[in-house]
Amino acid sequence: MAGVDAQNPLLGETTCGSLLLQLQKIWDEVGESDVERDKMLLQLEQECLNVYKRKVEQAAKSRAHLLQALADAKLELSTLLASLGEKSFIGIPVKTSGSIKEQLAAIAPALEQLWKQKEERVKKYANVLTQIQKIRGEISGTNEQTGSFTVDESDLSVKKLDEFHDHLQELEKEKSERLNKVLEFVNIIHDICGVLGIDFYATVTEVHPSLNDTTDTQSKSISNDTLARLAKTVLSLKEAKKQRLQKLQDLAAELNKLWNLMDTSEEERSLFDHVTCKISSTVDEVTLPGALALDLIEQAEVEVERLDELKGSRMKEIALKKQGELEEIFARAHIEIDTQSAREKILGLIDSGHVEPSDLVADMDAQIIKAKEEALSRKDILDKVEKWMSACEEESWLEDYNRDDNRYSGSRGAHLNLKRAEKARILVSKIPGLVDTLVAKTRTWEEEHGFTFAYDGVPLLAMLDEYAVLRHDREEEKRRMRDQKKFHEQLNTEQEAMFGSKPSPARPLSSTKKVVGPGSRGLNRRLSLNQNGGGGKSVNRDVKRDVPRPVAPLNYVAISKEDPGLFTP
Repeated sequence: MAGVDAQNPLLGETTCGSLLLQLQKIWDEVGESDVERDKMLLQLEQECLNVYKRKVEQAAKSRAHLLQALADAKLELSTLLASLGEKSFIGIPVKTSGSIKEQLAAIAPALEQLWKQKEERVKKYANVLTQIQKIRGEISGTNEQTGSFTVDESDLSVKKLDEFHDHLQELEKEKSERLNKVLEFVNIIHDICGVLGIDFYATVTEVHPSLNDTTDTQSKSISNDTLARLAKTVLSLKEAKKQRLQKLQDLAAELNKLWNLMDTSEEERSLFDHVTCKISSTVDEVTLPGALALDLIEQAEVEVERLDELKGSRMKEIALKKQGELEEIFARAHIEIDTQSAREKILGLIDSGHVEPSDLVADMDAQIIKAKEEALSRKDILDKVEKWMSACEEESWLEDYNRDDNRYSGSRGAHLNLKRAEKARILVSKIPGLVDTLVAKTRTWEEEHGFTFAYDGVPLLAMLDEYAVLRHDREEEKRRMRDQKKFHEQLNTEQEAMFGSKPSPARPLSSTKKVVGPGSRGLNRRLSLNQNGGGGKSVNRDVKRDVPRPVAPLNYVAISKEDPGLFTP
């Protein structure tokens, strides 16, 4: 043991053995005698023995406390079981062996759970007894409750609690019939007062003060006098509700008449939805709070008077608004109209006073319906025109792309342009079929309607015919360029055979790009009817609604549609 302790200083630890070695070294240096050394060692042993004795005494006291706590816990457990009327409990540990602390730890969860169960049971007993005491006071007519009571915690069994519950149910049944009658009357009064905007609490307080207490329905008076006064109040309120509803319905009919005449917006009409929504309602159907309040009826009366005065001055605004709606329909359908003349004609009719406001509004509504029908008949063709224009823009971009010798380089955006070119070729291949379909549908439309289909004032068939001519010219030019290229290649081959050297390739005779399609310059999203040749007249009307489609930038190889961030200046 001494050898082990002697090694501990090497491990950096302070032990009894290490300290003894230091003490011996000091004694050796000092020259302490063996007698003194033995005396000091005996003293050290006595002190260590005293420390051990104190620790043993403390441990014995702790054991005694734990044993007492264990006994108290077992006693408390049996007391709780008896109080709750339980013969056994699932959480009680079966084993009684092990250390004292282990036994205490095993029984503690069961004690905690039983205490919680007891507290809950006491609350249930207190709740039931409180209700019984309260109902007895109401039935006796005193409505007084006795002071606080103490629950007998010695018997908290479920059986006894069930007995109290049964007694409580009997008491509640005894008073429920009269109380239900009172509550029925009070609820009716509450609903009608809410609809009429009358103070409910003041109304029921006049019948009996206890009726205005909404937090405690059980304390309401249930006497014969209270029931009779409640019935009388209900009849009076129902009559008032009937009269106010009739007044509001008359005002709603007048408001609808004025709104329809002046074409009032839905937003303005919505301010009086509480009035118009009840125009055909019965008395029983009106249940929303404040629906028949006096201030709302007065607001409706004021609005009727205001609209009646405003009727004459609003006709110009209404007519011009409907004309704007008509113009918007024609704009979306790409139909040109003379908006200035139409507006001047409307204002002239109103200023002359020879037209009734309702007749003018009805006539303009009929024009709007007719315009919508015409726009709907053009929708299919207009959708295909948009597809055709978009395809022509891609065709123009593809022409630029194919002329670029560096299109397959590794520059930035080249792979994106390559993907776009693949999609563009597929789209361009569908143009002839799309044009043929457009021509057929346009001709069918014109036969059905008896007049020319115009796109922003330009006949669509003329646009399509010109596109066909331009496309034919382009194909001819391509064929001529291929023949010229073959000729130069053959000439270069012969020269190489004769002179043994290959001259530089000849430059193309023409590098001018010819844009084909409705997006080309000079068309403004419409084809010029006579673009080829210098002497022809070109049909190119400016339309404010047109927005030119974007054309490909000069550095089209390095910039792609799929990278919009590159266009930021």
